[in-house]
Amino acid sequence: MGAKSALSVEQYLRTSFPDLDKEYRDGELVERSLPTYPHGKTQLRVGAYFAALRKSLSLHATAETRMKLRTGLYLIPDIAVFHGGEPLDVPETPPLVVIEILSPDDRIQKVGEKLEEYRAWGVPHTWAIDPVAQRFYAHDGRPVEVNELLIPELGITLRKSDIFD
Repeated sequence: MGAKSALSVEQYLRTSFPDLDKEYRDGELVERSLPTYPHGKTQLRVGAYFAALRKSLSLHATAETRMKLRTGLYLIPDIAVFHGGEPLDVPETPPLVVIEILSPDDRIQKVGEKLEEYRAWGVPHTWAIDPVAQRFYAHDGRPVEVNELLIPELGITLRKSDIFD
C-alpha cells in the first residue's frame, strides 16, 4: 500500500513515523506489514545469530535499517548483514545478506518481488523466513523452500534449529 507523498527524499530521511517506519518508492511512502510476536522473536534470534559472528567473521548485522538501493528507492529489510567494514548510516552499498521475515499478511511471492530488488541491487544472499510455518526460502530469481540457509564463502549454515524452538 502506498500513498502519494509530498515528502522529498531529504525530508523522508529526516522523518520519524509514529508507528512502523515506511519505505520510500519514487515519491510514495510505502507501509510495511505490522510485525507479530513470532516475527519479532525470529528477527531477534536471526540477528543474534549473526551478531555472535561479528568478531570472528567481521559481520555487521542490523535490523530495520533504511537502505538506498537507487535514487528515489529506500527499502527496509528486516535483517541485513554486512561483511567487512560497517556501512554508512543509510547504506548505499549492498549487504552480504538480506532477510525478510514474513508477517501473517505477507505472501511469499510478494516478498519474493522485494527480494528480487535486493538481488538486482547486488545482494548475493536474499532470504525469507516464515516464522509460523517455520520455513526457510532462498531467493535466486524466485523463492525456493530450503532446509538450511547457506553462505558458502564464509562457511555459514543457518539451520532451523538455530532459531526455532
